[in-house]
Amino acid sequence: MLQQLQPIVQYALQHTNAVSQGVQQHLYLVAIPVLLGICIGFPLGISAVRWPQWGSVALSLVNTFRVIPSIAVLFLTIPLWGLSDGTALFALTILVCPPILLNTHAGFQSLDPAILEVAQGLGMSSWQQFWRVEFPLAFPIVRAGIKTAVLEAIASATLAAFIGGGGLGQFIVLGFATYDFNILLVGAIPIAVLAILAEMLLGQTSIRDTGDSTAKFKR
Repeated sequence: MLQQLQPIVQYALQHTNAVSQGVQQHLYLVAIPVLLGICIGFPLGISAVRWPQWGSVALSLVNTFRVIPSIAVLFLTIPLWGLSDGTALFALTILVCPPILLNTHAGFQSLDPAILEVAQGLGMSSWQQFWRVEFPLAFPIVRAGIKTAVLEAIASATLAAFIGGGGLGQFIVLGFATYDFNILLVGAIPIAVLAILAEMLLGQTSIRDTGDSTAKFKR
């Protein structure tokens, strides 16, 4: 095992700047689309709950759009800005919006009407009810959508190398082009590590958090 890792480590050490830049680019390609996806998908998911007629149409369109492969979305955006970081960021933002929107809708749609009535009976304003009751209870499901979006962004950012987006995917592309499995793993291993870290940070149990939020509200 150590002998198999030795050439991989050796290549990484010989190209430290390139690997470091690849990691930074990959994190950039994940962070920006996820932040934009939250800014877009979160309010749209809440709007879909508030206005069900519009929401049913929006959710149907989003579910239909999700069947399009990630690589197809990336290549379809090339005519907009060509082979560039902007193209990759735009395509990745499109890819991460659906899980955030759908989980936001599911989280707020699942709230118990009795709890909302109690909040109204306590004289809470609409904003107080949202931030002190609705959001804490819906957050575990919303967070699950964000986790899905982050994991999808980490994986899809690998494909961004095919359209000039850089990131760790460029080592995978180079490894395939040169038939060098060691170079391929220099990109693949950090991507796997990033996915595991994202799962560990965002993969907490939602049942416990929901119970804690409900208990706090009752107190």
